[in-house]
Formats: sequence, structure tokens, C-alpha cells
Amino acid sequence: QVHLVESGGGFVQAGDSVRLSCVASGRIFSDSLPGWFRQAPGKEREFVAVIGWRDASPLYADSVKGRFTISRDDANNTVVYLQMNNLKPEDTALYYCAPISFSRFGSTASRDFGSWGQGTQVTVSS
Repeated sequence: QVHLVESGGGFVQAGDSVRLSCVASGRIFSDSLPGWFRQAPGKEREFVAVIGWRDASPLYADSVKGRFTISRDDANNTVVYLQMNNLKPEDTALYYCAPISFSRFGSTASRDFGSWGQGTQVTVSS
């Protein structure tokens, strides 16, 4: 069973930067692509970013393009990061990482991702 642990969240001011980390048990990220989602109170879980595959660049939600960057530790393929810059109050949410299979790359639907962790909370004050 895959186990994912997200960390790095916290309470920050608008304009600040935060880097989230997600550590996976086993080598799930060797056989799939890691992505990030977020869920704000009262809202549905929404796609944030996913690692690129082959010649494709990473995919980002329009709301975070140019501010967030997804990356991973290629040395061991068990850690994925989300660098979040110029944070805004609307970025406040519980952030999750989850893998998607290669065959489903391009999808941003949460149903196509699996093995959700507990998430890490990011709260941005204005």
C-alpha cells in the first residue's frame, strides 16, 4: 500500500513563499507521475500541478501558473516538491500530493489520481 506524507505548510503572509514536500513510501513515483491538489473549506478538491512526462512540460492550473513550480528528487524518486511563490489569500487550502499513471497523463481530474495523503495546510493572510 502506498503511503504519502505531505509537509511544509503553515501560516504565511500574502507575497510569501513556501515549499511543500511529499514523501512516498516505496518507489511509487518511479512508476507514475506525482501531482498536487488542494482543497479549500467548502470547495471541491482542485488540481494544482503535475510533473511533466517525456517531452511534455509540467501542467499547472491557470490560477498558479508563473507562481508555483513542481519538481521532484530524481535521485531517489520518492520526494516531490511544490514551490509556491507570491502566495495569495485564495491559495489557502489543504494541499495533497497524489500519483497518476503515465497513461492518464494530461488529466487533471482528481478521480484519475490515487493514494491520497493526509495533506498539509497552507493559510495565507492578507
